[in-house]
Amino acid sequence: QVQLVESGGGLVQAGGSLRLSCAASGRTFSTYNMAWFRQTPGKEREFVAAITRSGSNTYYLDSVKGRFTISRDYAKNTVFLQMNSLKPEDTAVYFCAANDLLYTTRSSAQYDYWGQGTQVTVSS
Repeated sequence: QVQLVESGGGLVQAGGSLRLSCAASGRTFSTYNMAWFRQTPGKEREFVAAITRSGSNTYYLDSVKGRFTISRDYAKNTVFLQMNSLKPEDTAVYFCAANDLLYTTRSSAQYDYWGQGTQVTVSS
């Protein structure tokens, strides 16, 4: 198993930046594909970005392409989400997730491990 702890959320003005971190502990970090999801009240959890266990491939929600970057640091067992040019519609609770499948997926149902979430609020 792996335990995930997010940090880095907060309040930022539109156009600003935040960097979210997700520290993993437990099984070998390189075993897992990692992803970020977000959720607002009354809505389903939405895929934001994913990175393969090797770090060689990344995937993004169309609306965040060119603004968000997912990366991972194997020495620190941490995955990051750099968020630039933030918009009010990016406001949500952001969750880190992991799976040990042989492929990366955008489906939240296929991630077995989740962090507790971190709030991101973008003011207009």
